Amino acid sequence: MVQGRNTPAVAVIGAGIGGLTLALALARAGVPCRVYEQAENLSEVGAGIQLAPNAVRLLNRLGLTDSLRVIAVAPQAIEIRRWHDDQLLSLTSLGSLCQELYRAPYYTLHRAHLHDVLKRAVGMERVSLGSRLVRVVEQEHGVELHFADSTVRTADLVIGADGIHSAVRDALIRDEQVYSGNVVYRGLIPAERLSGLGRIPKVRIWIGPGKHCVSYPVAGGRLISFAATAPRPHVSESWSADGDQEELLAEYAGWNGTTRRILEAGDSVRCWALHDRDPLRTWCSQRIAVLGDAAHSMLPFLAQGANQAIEDAAALAVCLAQADDIPDALGRYQQLRVPRTTLIQRESRHNARVMHLADGPEQHRRDPAWLGNVQLRRMAWLYGYDVLQEARQAGGPRINGTPASA
Repeated sequence: MVQGRNTPAVAVIGAGIGGLTLALALARAGVPCRVYEQAENLSEVGAGIQLAPNAVRLLNRLGLTDSLRVIAVAPQAIEIRRWHDDQLLSLTSLGSLCQELYRAPYYTLHRAHLHDVLKRAVGMERVSLGSRLVRVVEQEHGVELHFADSTVRTADLVIGADGIHSAVRDALIRDEQVYSGNVVYRGLIPAERLSGLGRIPKVRIWIGPGKHCVSYPVAGGRLISFAATAPRPHVSESWSADGDQEELLAEYAGWNGTTRRILEAGDSVRCWALHDRDPLRTWCSQRIAVLGDAAHSMLPFLAQGANQAIEDAAALAVCLAQADDIPDALGRYQQLRVPRTTLIQRESRHNARVMHLADGPEQHRRDPAWLGNVQLRRMAWLYGYDVLQEARQAGGPRINGTPASA
């Protein structure tokens, strides 16, 4: 597209999971880029993350198969249970069936460990730290990037992977975050404190009136990650606010013994408010586009936030790899991604309501329906989606020659 110039062709703003996946995918496709990150030191929060087959397949194709196996846990099932009595409502088997159906495993892992794998794969020589973007100026033949230290850089196009507070998104549209009315407490617990719980690796979800708790093993099974939601009046969005463990335990008073045992075992918790944004129809201009939370921040009730950022990155790399016309490439990317991510944003909001039903008639109708919804095949719309195939059908090449089953 624009190779052979002294300055990078593509400027990626943000070195989180989405931005680094894009940088890696562009490198595999032979498209030069530079990543600009506002943090002085590149690190991620200490929290768990779920990677579904739709994203794991893409990372495997980018050459990360062995690296992921080292750091991840492949849970055998996802369980959904009642808040009060621990009654099993739903059991979705994963394991070998997941590999058979979707050509990739379902992984749980430490977010920082995934971030480290991506950093090593991309190479820090492609990342400029301490670069806080303050203004984007789109021009006919390129884009100017103005940073807080008064430096100005140019690129052929700019991709905003800079999260829910995206400065790049602000260059496209000014809109407000939508507060869900919920906060989430997250923590990590040494697995030996919860003897027996991690013997068979599973994702366990307990649902109840107004809240839910999820736990799963990470770090090769050495740690248990938990996330527990609670209703709360509006508070500021933050990834790293200190949480009050006594307050958390009070929220889950009266819950089953297993849930209480998990929440009591942690040394500390972090807490942040859960926001998303209303779906956008337009993600790009002639030379500016967004991906991940900058494009479609979503609630975590479908566990797809990072997964969709990875899909975005793979799709955008394919669209750009052979494009002589940047606006056409960005238009194809937008057309490909907006309908899918809009659906997932809406389903995540819907799940928030369904998972948190008060005990009563609606809950009594929900529980038997969930008990029957145990087939992994029913997740084909989500886990079986192949964004690279869709992008190739839209006119792009393969990122590399690695087969889908890698």
